[in-house]
Order: sequence, then C-alpha cells, then structure tokens
Amino acid sequence: MTVQKQNKSGDGVIDENLRRVYEEAVEEGIPDRFKSLLEQLKQQDNDQGRSQ
Repeated sequence: MTVQKQNKSGDGVIDENLRRVYEEAVEEGIPDRFKSLLEQLKQQDNDQGRSQ
C-alpha cells in the first residue's frame, strides 16, 4: 500500500470518528440548567430593552 493510500484510509477513520462523536453530542441535548440560564439571560435582555 502506498503512503498516499494509507493517509486516505487514516483520514476516513478520523472522519468517521469525528462524525460519531458529533452525533453523540447532538443527541445529548442541552442540560436543563443551561436552558434555565439561557432563559434568564433572555429575560434580562428583554428587561434592558424596555428600560432604554
């Protein structure tokens, strides 16, 4: 096997692993605590917009 073919094969393995890790992260979703913090930040932004 040539070095170029080995690199392509290695790149494929890396690509596959990155896709798998990404999919797992997406499936985990956002923890409730982060959702709550985001909601608080939105509310603060809305309150500041009204007072200006």
